[in-house]
Amino acid sequence: MDSWNPGQYHRYADERLRPAGDLLSRVPLDDPRLVYDLGCGSGRATALLARRWSAAMLAVARRDLPGVELVEGDVARWTPAEPANLLFSNAALHWLDDHARLFARLMTLLAPGGVLAVQMPRNHDQPSHQAMLATAGAGPWRERLARLLRPSPVSLPATYHALLRPLARRLDIWETTYLHELEGENPVAEWTKGTALKPLLDALAEPERSQFETEYRKRVAAAYPPADSGRTLLPFRRLFIVAERGDG
Repeated sequence: MDSWNPGQYHRYADERLRPAGDLLSRVPLDDPRLVYDLGCGSGRATALLARRWSAAMLAVARRDLPGVELVEGDVARWTPAEPANLLFSNAALHWLDDHARLFARLMTLLAPGGVLAVQMPRNHDQPSHQAMLATAGAGPWRERLARLLRPSPVSLPATYHALLRPLARRLDIWETTYLHELEGENPVAEWTKGTALKPLLDALAEPERSQFETEYRKRVAAAYPPADSGRTLLPFRRLFIVAERGDG
């Protein structure tokens, strides 16, 4: 996959950051010693972690987090040098498969009393994402894109409850649907272009890349017409998990 485009992703930076704050507010830790942000992206959620637990870290966060160690690696295989007090992940783990194995493994990386806090988008059954599947299956790019399609990368809340309940002393799982009010022409297409649509576009060369995007944008524009205000409403559902490891 080509590198991510921070400019495109941050077109809706406030909307994307809000779930991280909502997740962080439910983490029941007073002074964790080792905190890891899994899939930190550009570090905006990491700055929230720094602000919550360290006045000193607030200063360095304002200087682009020079006091935070950034490590590039595969979350599915990564292991901390010592057990973590908090593993925090905002909108990253849905890019990985085999969640049963992944979440069980992450729980083993926690110190006793440590917390796994995760937020993942669970909006893949909505037109914004279903339009990708429809467009991918309706053109000459069908075979090339088939391996990239992930119709349902995030399971039902009850699935994660069944997985984590035996591993957690305390477990809190909930969903929130945010109703984003977006401005601009076809803003839902611009939203997904910074995230879920990007791997599909990256897999195609011109002119098919532009043709695919044009077809996708037509479907999305029809599914999300502007409201009377001229703005477009995007309901977006997200899944939250806070699991605390026991002392054993």
